[in-house]
Amino acid sequence: MTIHLTRDMETLHRDLLSMCAMVEELIQQAIQVLEKPSVETARLLAEKDNEIDRWDVSIENECLKLLALHQPVATDLRRIASVLKITGELERVADLGVHIAERACGTLSRPGATIPTKLHDMADLAVDMLHRAIDSYVELDPYKARAVCTDDDRVDELNRQIIRELTELMQSNPDLVEPLMHVFSASRHVERVADHATNIAEDVVYMVEGVIIRHRNSLS
Repeated sequence: MTIHLTRDMETLHRDLLSMCAMVEELIQQAIQVLEKPSVETARLLAEKDNEIDRWDVSIENECLKLLALHQPVATDLRRIASVLKITGELERVADLGVHIAERACGTLSRPGATIPTKLHDMADLAVDMLHRAIDSYVELDPYKARAVCTDDDRVDELNRQIIRELTELMQSNPDLVEPLMHVFSASRHVERVADHATNIAEDVVYMVEGVIIRHRNSLS
């Protein structure tokens, strides 16, 4: 690796970590809105999402410049390719955080539309998965990344339980259908956060080991 490539890779790494920190902060605040809906907080998160979008574009440009200028191979090429994918996943997580906050605010119209306890549990797990996926990138730890992938099944099961619970509530309380649909959507958004955390973890395994584990269970 040349001195210039080393320098540019270090800059890319620092920029990605900055974006990671911003996305983690945003999603944690979004989960707090689930507990205490706030239109003002939802608006502030939307503004933060705009800044994260700018980071997404900036890092993508950095990656493309590295590919064009240095023509990296092997480990360096895998790392740049992985960073490109990880930034895309992070940008989508930030979008979901805004959607979660907005959906939580949709329950304000009807006080009886409370957030199920399981949704709080699922949200905590999804955020923890994202945190550990980012840690696995920082530590170049494929084992930690694989553990994140395993936890996605737990989130999926919680989401199914929440959907069943919400469906029963809507059937027994027709007046709550509209606000509970917001909760339904919030649950789906949280489940997607876990999916993106899993994708990041899969990218880390590829970056470190050069092995693509995506869709492994669906391939014979």
